[in-house]
Amino acid sequence: MLRILLIVLTLTPICAFAQNTWAPKDSVNGAPRSVSSSFVLNNEAYIVAGLDEDGFRRKMYSYDFLQDDWDQEESIGGVNGAGLNRGSACAFSVGFKAYVCLGQGETNAFFKDNWEYDLVSQTWSQKSDFIGEARRQAIVFVIDDIAYVGTGIAASGLKKDMYSYVSATNTWTQLNDFSGTARKEAAAFTMGSFGYISTGDDGIMLSDFWEYNANLDNWVQKTSMPGLPRKGAVGWGIFPNAYICTGEDNTFNYSTDLWEYNYWLDSWTQQPSLPGPGRSNAVAFVLNGLGFVGTGYNGIFLDDLFAFTPTLSTGIDLQKEDVNIYPIPASDHVTIDVKNQDMELVLIGMDGKQLAIDKYVVKTNSGFMVQRNDLSTGTYFFQLIQAGNVVYSDKILFN
Repeated sequence: MLRILLIVLTLTPICAFAQNTWAPKDSVNGAPRSVSSSFVLNNEAYIVAGLDEDGFRRKMYSYDFLQDDWDQEESIGGVNGAGLNRGSACAFSVGFKAYVCLGQGETNAFFKDNWEYDLVSQTWSQKSDFIGEARRQAIVFVIDDIAYVGTGIAASGLKKDMYSYVSATNTWTQLNDFSGTARKEAAAFTMGSFGYISTGDDGIMLSDFWEYNANLDNWVQKTSMPGLPRKGAVGWGIFPNAYICTGEDNTFNYSTDLWEYNYWLDSWTQQPSLPGPGRSNAVAFVLNGLGFVGTGYNGIFLDDLFAFTPTLSTGIDLQKEDVNIYPIPASDHVTIDVKNQDMELVLIGMDGKQLAIDKYVVKTNSGFMVQRNDLSTGTYFFQLIQAGNVVYSDKILFN
């Protein structure tokens, strides 16, 4: 039986990087900072707001992967944004627009406003306020262009309520509560078609791990992260793996350890630690297949940045002769013939988002056909999965 899972796409050739390794990158412009927020927009990463030695900020910087360089961008609110300085906010992107909401400022302990950044016009505009209680240290992840925001701390205490935001209609909707304990300073991210929350502080440090199904609006507890319980960690997803890194643990140490979660096996493996100093309240983002971690606080504010290149399987059980991929490169479609039919195909993009499977992949008598449709020119990566294990992986190219 052939089953198909399709995960999104934007890649540079994968074999160009060493695997399961960290590399230092260009330090973030401006003053060292903590409790900033980050998002990826049009293949560039952005860091916005945060706290430095002089107070809360609203400045924003963009990172170009190929140039390994930062540029200053328009601050939150633009020229009329005085008073919008903040940290511990939520940031996310949908299409060519990004959003910053919630957080804490110099004179406002809890924000509930929501600001949209338009990449095309490079301007900010205020959108509908968050409909829950104003808060900081909340989480956000995005599934199918819908943002999911929740948890954190408000004037009434720790929170576990969850809300969705549809940017196309500028509307918020309350959802079922998060199934774990109310908490602040959790790590959250998207992997595939699911959202995840892990770690945080509910009065004690936490290491639990939860998966959210947006179609069912429910939470399922998965295997806990085996490292020390912590708050202020960062997380990211590159399907089929997710990562938790750094944070302040329950021994009051600033961590550098990195833990990798496998979606198929529901298990964790420790990976090489961040080579820089331990920290909490850093930022993390995924760009061109790499996980980036930077900034944060460990008694001093930090401005460094590191990139982690994960290992991607090159085939375990199947050999090259067992899989026939043609044409290379392709203009309209790629055929993938497989000798063994009892497996799934996963088409992976570096931002880990899932697309509609019936749009790009067709099951055939001999395997799979990947249709180009509206896919951009570039390299795409696929895995063949059997009994929960990666048995083969390779790349395809559209010209």
